[in-house]
Amino acid sequence: MDQTHISGTAVIITGGLLHDSHAKTAHGLLRAGKRFKILGIIDEKHAGSDASDFVEGTPKGIPVVQSIDAFIHSFEKPEFAIIGMATKGGLLPRELYASVQNVLKNGIHLVNGLHEPLNDLDELKPLLAGGAKIFDIRKPKAFKDLHFWQGKVAQITALKIAVLGMDCATGKRTTSRFLEEQLNAKGHPAEMIYTGQTGWMQGADYGLLFDATPNDFIPGELEHALYSCWEEKRVDILIIEGQSSLRNPSGPCGSEFIISGDLDGVILQHVPMRKKFSGFEQYPAHIPDILNEVALIEHLGTRVLGITLNGEGAATKQLSKYRDSLAQQTSIPIIIPMSEPMDPIILNVLNQKL
Repeated sequence: MDQTHISGTAVIITGGLLHDSHAKTAHGLLRAGKRFKILGIIDEKHAGSDASDFVEGTPKGIPVVQSIDAFIHSFEKPEFAIIGMATKGGLLPRELYASVQNVLKNGIHLVNGLHEPLNDLDELKPLLAGGAKIFDIRKPKAFKDLHFWQGKVAQITALKIAVLGMDCATGKRTTSRFLEEQLNAKGHPAEMIYTGQTGWMQGADYGLLFDATPNDFIPGELEHALYSCWEEKRVDILIIEGQSSLRNPSGPCGSEFIISGDLDGVILQHVPMRKKFSGFEQYPAHIPDILNEVALIEHLGTRVLGITLNGEGAATKQLSKYRDSLAQQTSIPIIIPMSEPMDPIILNVLNQKL
């Protein structure tokens, strides 16, 4: 079984973080996906609850269970277990070793989106003799399969729109999916280009694993994904899932999407209550003013067609007040995508075709 063909029933391991934004892979898979049918969550901290208690937009009836043994005892045995959260340094925490070992002992395949390749761990190698496999999703492509940028992006007649963020973990992928779904529902063929492991796990057909790609090949891999999708599906709109941001010092990659993707527009995702870059609260830098970021994007050669807000840390009235204040300063449509349709932004996107 190679990675391009894996799919089936799955549980997600969240290591006590189901309630936290660090479990964004789990959150994305709970909300949507066509590669895996999610049967449950393995999370000892929240065992006995339902996944919908923690993740907005998740259907009810996905149980949270303490261990894989407890899950198998009460429910059907899944084909896969997915590591569904980000960890410090991208390493598998020691406290999760027993859980992962138990998964493999039960003959369940493990899907690993962490930076650390778990196939290399001596503690896990003996457990693979029983037939279970580990799929390290972030394993870089073979050199022969990588692409340099060639300029073919200029031949694409579809609109190319990216959902970029003011920071990492702002909800760019979720907003990209909402945009894709709503455009298709309105009769405008669209396809999301994944750039992270969760997009791949959700079953998107075209993309690249941005942070598992050698830097010299990122422009070419992005171009290859865009061109391949357009050539094979002939959609009208290509939506690129952004990564990190333009000015987060740990990942200032937004300009690569704008320039190498020859973008026709950007949707900018923002968490208004977040003032410092995620994980770098002690670093002497603040998330810039959003309209300053809009100006930077325009200097890089494209337009901001919409601003989308993530309500993390904000009460409903607080978020609405922020939106009203921002709306007085710009004519760019501002949407809260978790609770509102994206029609004003979609209208702006479609107007790019005129």
